[in-house]
Amino acid sequence: MTTQQIALITGANRGIGYETARQLGGRGMTVLVGARSAERGAEAAEKLRAEGVDVRAVEIDATDAASIAAAAAWIAAEFGRLDVLVNNAGISGGSFEKPSATSLDGLREVFETNVFGIVAITNAMLPLLREAPAARIVQVSSEVGSIGFMMDQTSPMWSAAAIAYPTSKAALNMVTAQYAKELWDTPIKVNAANPGYCATEFNGNSGFRTAAQGAEVSVALATLPADGPSGQLWGYRWGAEDDTTYSQLPW
Repeated sequence: MTTQQIALITGANRGIGYETARQLGGRGMTVLVGARSAERGAEAAEKLRAEGVDVRAVEIDATDAASIAAAAAWIAAEFGRLDVLVNNAGISGGSFEKPSATSLDGLREVFETNVFGIVAITNAMLPLLREAPAARIVQVSSEVGSIGFMMDQTSPMWSAAAIAYPTSKAALNMVTAQYAKELWDTPIKVNAANPGYCATEFNGNSGFRTAAQGAEVSVALATLPADGPSGQLWGYRWGAEDDTTYSQLPW
């Protein structure tokens, strides 16, 4: 069995997930690039491999139970454990429509990936995470899931009133807290990452932070020391003095 740490990042074929894979690989981890498309996952893995990253591509779709089970079975057979799980995959559900105009079908679609899919993947990988000496689970969330932030009239999001994406991230924050409670007396730590508003294909490259900067948050939580926190929403805080200052955010 390899002594290198094994890290699975979902949605790792582009954007913040890809940069997370690159940075964890740069720390000597064996990186499993999770992607819904086997072809796109293989392409991303090939690019990372050219940079010297020890990487494998894994086909995994948060909304497909069979693909999740197959990925867990493959990791078990290949490595016998999982040291890091970064649930990075997510969807926006389109534009921020007003709550009164919310499409229930659109809301269900967002929750299928951003909440139900993350629970499904976490539960499938948990037996493998328990086999690691001190595993780390990172749920990639957002400041828009913070009720305190969204209700702050001085924040840039005060003018945005929407349901689908923000509530999916608020739900994910609670999911994170509940896993942290269940695993409190184990070496496993579970936290939610706030990468900040990063310029990626996810938002038409409109963010003011880079994907690499967003990935720094996930990487920090994925490599927490034994005395690190669990059950926190942590990362970029709007109004911080600079783009390298990260801290705990209110749920």
